Amino acid sequence: MITIQNLKKTYGTATVLNIENLEITKGETFGLVGNNGAGKTTLFSLILDLIQPTTGFVSVDDIKVNESEAWKNKVSAFIDETFLIGYLTPEEYFYFIGELRGQNKASVDEFLKQFHDLFNGEIVNAGKYVRDLSKGNQKKVGIVGSLIGRPEIIILDEPFANLDPSTQIKLKNMIRDFARENGVTFLISSHDLAHTTEVCNRIVVVNKGEVVRDIQTTPETLRDLEKYFEDQVNSAKHEVVVEAPVVSEDLPEENTGGTF
Repeated sequence: MITIQNLKKTYGTATVLNIENLEITKGETFGLVGNNGAGKTTLFSLILDLIQPTTGFVSVDDIKVNESEAWKNKVSAFIDETFLIGYLTPEEYFYFIGELRGQNKASVDEFLKQFHDLFNGEIVNAGKYVRDLSKGNQKKVGIVGSLIGRPEIIILDEPFANLDPSTQIKLKNMIRDFARENGVTFLISSHDLAHTTEVCNRIVVVNKGEVVRDIQTTPETLRDLEKYFEDQVNSAKHEVVVEAPVVSEDLPEENTGGTF
């Protein structure tokens, strides 16, 4: 469903992403993990055609995302608060997204009913603009907005951040339900290894812009990932730093055989 070939992104002399080949199939719940600066958000931005690749391409159902917009009706995303429209109320925002995806207000209202518990009386009919909501409630608006219109692919960057524990549980259940009942392909980037392994059936680890692990989730996956990142920390601690030798100013100058 999503194909990545020879994808590279550089800024000046720095290469921030370099993926030779990656395939994401329909119905997968795909987790992307890595430390800050590993290239996770860059990859999502390239998939969404928000930035241009230096080389290579991303395609959705054989449509290259930087050459056509025909893929856009299949894909939805919530990366951060910049995807929201702060001067709208949540209802207005949902209706706006619905209109973009061919949904009328009645359809959107019916769709939102299933999120009554998630909203907890703080979002719909709360008399607030999106910009005035808490970070957690803004995230709820963005995530639910990404589900409107039944897209085939949903991309979420750090969906569990800023959410209270109860909401995190509700979100994990919601992702599982949508993947199972609607065949939705989820791409989820998160620093939370536990949540990611709970909801994703495949996990890719990126480090310095490259794929270093690509694994199917098993009961041992969480511990394996924790050990991988522990080893990264320990390796960094034991790196030997070689310093340049100190040359005393009292030593005689080397005879170069010439005069100056």
